[in-house]
Amino acid sequence: MEKISSIIESIANEKGLEPQIAQNAVSTALINTAKRIFGEEYKYAVETDQESGELALFQKVQIVEDDSAKLEEEGAKERYLPISKAKELDSELEVGDELTYKVDLNDMGRTAASILYRELEYHIQREVAQKTYESYQKKVGSIISIIVTRVDDNENTYGEYREIKAILPMKSRIKGEKFKVGDTVRCIIRRVYIDKKLGMIVELSRTSPKFLEELLRLEVPEIADGNVIIHKSARIPGERAKVALSSISPNIDPVGATVGTKGIRINAVSQELNGENIDCIEYSAIPEKYVARALSPAIISDVKIEGDKAIVSLASDQKSKAIGRSGINIRLASMLTGYEIELNELEGTATPTQESEPEEKTKSTDALKSLFGES
Repeated sequence: MEKISSIIESIANEKGLEPQIAQNAVSTALINTAKRIFGEEYKYAVETDQESGELALFQKVQIVEDDSAKLEEEGAKERYLPISKAKELDSELEVGDELTYKVDLNDMGRTAASILYRELEYHIQREVAQKTYESYQKKVGSIISIIVTRVDDNENTYGEYREIKAILPMKSRIKGEKFKVGDTVRCIIRRVYIDKKLGMIVELSRTSPKFLEELLRLEVPEIADGNVIIHKSARIPGERAKVALSSISPNIDPVGATVGTKGIRINAVSQELNGENIDCIEYSAIPEKYVARALSPAIISDVKIEGDKAIVSLASDQKSKAIGRSGINIRLASMLTGYEIELNELEGTATPTQESEPEEKTKSTDALKSLFGES
């Protein structure tokens, strides 16, 4: 028989496993093979042979008291030895000690070799699958590109990425998108799970706010290198999104850097999201200012925070802007800030001169929008 150490090294190299993991798989296969050949009642262990340095299979027999209840168990004589008989073999043996008998693998026959091969294949495949599963668990939240292989009747999109199967459920697809076999689609890994029939499945998403954030990280160097920070994002996929940004340097405008010259950066991300309009606002640690900015393009007169609620006062001509078409603006502002927003309509018309602080600008894929500023 080929040396086990050579078999382990070969398996480790071929399957990309750590030698210790390959060794554990081989050890389990040897023990399972011995039990199937000689019986489940025997106790086995795989240890390193002190003479050859190779892995060796040993049968273990535990020494117990003469009146131990274990001696009455089924198959006890294969696993236990009374202390009185053990003393006949070696007077220094004590209760609790174990006798080990080396099992010669070459004497196990062809049947054992066939069983060992199947056991090895099974346990190695399990280790490879576990390694793959763990590696993709670490990729959750990362962007990958899949090649579409199938679209089912429920509009779920299936694809391949390297050695794994991936699914983009219809609920995680941007409204209006349709894919066909052969398309290359960028998505974010939402979760990884094991299906009893299909094996490991990677579930993807194009509607997660995290997908927007990762696209911005790919498109904007200042975000990738950490000079511009994304505090939070909120999306109504395919329609509109808001992103709160800040800079670690006073020399970097977080909104301008993200939008890019003539909007080139933000437009690239918008195109990937099926034309989704993206508002970029400057984050503020002051809740009142943060809420006011989140409601852009409306000009806000005052914000009061009461627990989880933000009471926003604004001129009557700004109310429709704050709410937005079908309520989309106020919904996104609430999602972004975490506050329930209540609008308090004031009489009169808001103008930039009504603001007590200099006006700043927040940029989006539609246009530059005036916003409550911070001194």
